[in-house]
Amino acid sequence: MPVRSREIHALSTRIQLPVLRKLLSVMEGQHSALRWGRGWEFMDLAPYQPGDDVREIDWAATARTGTPTIKRHEATANVQVILVVDTGREMGALAPSGETKEEVALAACEAIAWLSVARGDQIGLVAGDSRRVRFMPARSGNGHAETIMRRISEDITLLSPRSDVPRLLRRALTTTRRRSLIVIISDQTQPTPTKEADDIIKSLSVRHQVIQVSVADMNPADIDQDKTVIDVNEGPLPDFLRRDEQLAREASMVVEQRRAAVAHMLDMRGVIQVSVGSSEEVPRALLKALQRLGSRR
Repeated sequence: MPVRSREIHALSTRIQLPVLRKLLSVMEGQHSALRWGRGWEFMDLAPYQPGDDVREIDWAATARTGTPTIKRHEATANVQVILVVDTGREMGALAPSGETKEEVALAACEAIAWLSVARGDQIGLVAGDSRRVRFMPARSGNGHAETIMRRISEDITLLSPRSDVPRLLRRALTTTRRRSLIVIISDQTQPTPTKEADDIIKSLSVRHQVIQVSVADMNPADIDQDKTVIDVNEGPLPDFLRRDEQLAREASMVVEQRRAAVAHMLDMRGVIQVSVGSSEEVPRALLKALQRLGSRR
């Protein structure tokens, strides 16, 4: 697998300057969104004053004292961004661009890491598959961001176990106490839509702002007939399946139904979703996601 650039700032040479500036501008807006109210670190309790945000009323303290009481918070130095990255073997499959989904996922991670470094934010990592989870606490600095990139690149291989995104989300939920921007990077069929996954996503979206960047799969029908198609889980795809248009349509329908189920689950929990089929699409997809996130404030 190709090794990505170890210099996070080199990303700026691959993104058009107007897009980069816009991303930084929108990310600046997310600073105020993440720091507002419960996004700040708790400092103390104080009597409610006219003009205070009623969402900050501490009802338990109000009941104890008999006086409306609010929670006061102290602004933190920067925003915390947590990458939740699927490194299961499904991410070794091809994207519509002909790149591996790993390459597209790494491009998304690079863009987010660059933005975090440029803003002086902290960035952390939860990555893994059905057997292992890698956790790196959020820290600031270019060196830390580059280490995260290397670990992700090392972990995604065709020999990796299958994906298990709900497992990663559970770890992110238990290790991320401070209100953060959670960015999930997986494919369009993850997280598997189950009650457990839905409950975890619900809890995450209540505590944090959540974006999912879904990397699309290449359609086997788009691959030249004279080339062997290998499913990362099932092995070589028989030629007759590719030649049979009816079977191909049915298989495509099953996959599309699963994608729709995942999208519906995420949408119901307020997760911002964008899909990318190539590394080139990543910057504008992130811009779209951050703008949609900002419009909710």
